[in-house]
Amino acid sequence: MSFDNVPEQEEAKRLLGASASEPAHAYLFHGPAGVGKRATALAFASELLGGDARVGRRSHPDLYVLEPLGDQIRIDAVREMRRDLHMRPFEAQRRVYLVFGAHLLNDEAADALLKDLEEPPEYAVIALVADEVGPLPETIRSRCQAVPFRRLSERAVREQVLARAPQLSEQEATSIARVASGRLDRAERLLDPASAKRRTALLETARSVYAPEFDPSAAARKLVEASRERAAEAKEREEAALEGLDLTARDAEQRVKRAGRGAEREELLASLEELASWYRDLVAAAAGAEKALVHVDRADELREDGTLERLEGAELAAELVRETWRRFEEFQLSPTLAFEALFVQLRRAFAGSIVVPA
Repeated sequence: MSFDNVPEQEEAKRLLGASASEPAHAYLFHGPAGVGKRATALAFASELLGGDARVGRRSHPDLYVLEPLGDQIRIDAVREMRRDLHMRPFEAQRRVYLVFGAHLLNDEAADALLKDLEEPPEYAVIALVADEVGPLPETIRSRCQAVPFRRLSERAVREQVLARAPQLSEQEATSIARVASGRLDRAERLLDPASAKRRTALLETARSVYAPEFDPSAAARKLVEASRERAAEAKEREEAALEGLDLTARDAEQRVKRAGRGAEREELLASLEELASWYRDLVAAAAGAEKALVHVDRADELREDGTLERLEGAELAAELVRETWRRFEEFQLSPTLAFEALFVQLRRAFAGSIVVPA
């Protein structure tokens, strides 16, 4: 089986390779976003359907792909898939069903899907692809063969970055790989000029916290506006992708809205992760541990900023940002209020090291 487009993930490849000739009736591909789950699922489907190139284009008659519409997978979509599930294969020996975003199944949809996971047709192989398993009922998880995915190594991401952008220096590629935290989707976004511009603005904001003049409200607005820019870009791409698809106006609208909401949330969380890594880099720079820097392309600025006077404040700042990230993950927060509160706290963390010009 060929997984040429999927870096690393050796455990997943081994499990799937061993079961390709006699596949289980259901699989659960699970792990962080952006690490190759979808590409692996399509490669596995291609193997099960005879290596047909149409699988990659999602046009094989024995391949069925279910994706969320809006912010959930609802029961109507599962019912439609269930009707298809009981049709015998058109060309191949099997029919393969890929459920992307399976962690977004609502309760009714999950209950409906469970019935076919318990007694699937003998020719059907169902693969659920989920960024997290917590939202999935145990009854569904227990009926699937688990296929775990991990964050990619820095080396693997850097190789992919240089393959896509060979003009980058080694330092620039390394920095993107480290900021991406093992996720190819983030690395690809950081190569986009608009994302690169947002990253520059984010790091300027991170540095402004310990500058003499600082406005927490303005800093919060800048980051929230960046997330909304990202949302607008995602909605525009989704609208273009929908052209020619046979969707109702409501379904199309939901997909566009979901793309925007997802991109905005991802940008906010990624911004918090990078803020935390900047303040950790200040600690590393103050300790002389430059090999540990995430932002190796900003080493000169970190040497300038990473003073012993800022060491304690930087350690506290990194923890404050991580705590805000955890709260964003767990609760529905107002981005503007949450970021403004965070920047007030960050300013206090560095209060003792701020030098006001005479």
